Amino acid sequence: MKVTSAEFVISAVGPKQYPTDGLPEIALVGRSNVGKSSLINKMLNRKALARTSSRPGKTQTLNYFRINHRLYFVDFPGYGYAKVAKSVKQQWGKMIESYLTDRKELRLVVQLVDIRHAPSKDDIAMYDWCKQIGLTTVVVATKGDKIARGRWQQHLKVIREQLQLRETDSMLVFSSETGQGRDELWGTILKYINTGTETEAETEEAES
Repeated sequence: MKVTSAEFVISAVGPKQYPTDGLPEIALVGRSNVGKSSLINKMLNRKALARTSSRPGKTQTLNYFRINHRLYFVDFPGYGYAKVAKSVKQQWGKMIESYLTDRKELRLVVQLVDIRHAPSKDDIAMYDWCKQIGLTTVVVATKGDKIARGRWQQHLKVIREQLQLRETDSMLVFSSETGQGRDELWGTILKYINTGTETEAETEEAES
């Protein structure tokens, strides 16, 4: 997808702050340090729209990014970081549960896992949660440039088996360094939004 505009909109702490324009939303979830900010920047062709932090767990809100005035990326707080206070984790849990369960604009969950490691208990719990709610999920194995391409399938097999990946959900390898997986992920995302209107609008913008 050709990204002609991308902007940070709001750091929301509850439904009253969520956008009301009805645009489809794509939720991005994953452990702290899995590379969500880097993935967002690569997907949007921006160097620092989503800020990466040296302090894992710093993001404590749902961060909305509007793309082409057609959809939102919703960046979730990173889970699984031990130094975050228990009370803060409980607040995250309530906010995330409410969003995933009730948000009508949500079209797809993009769950990031590190390709180098087997899924953590938190990764498995998040995926199971999405399955129970009935949310379509694409699992993105990040940091694909950190291991040899010939070992990808071996690592993906471990992730697939431990998450017990549904046949209806997809998985792909991503690298924010090389751009591996960017087009494939956009292709998956576009399946779950109004692709006809999307494509026509983007063509007009590109030609103008």
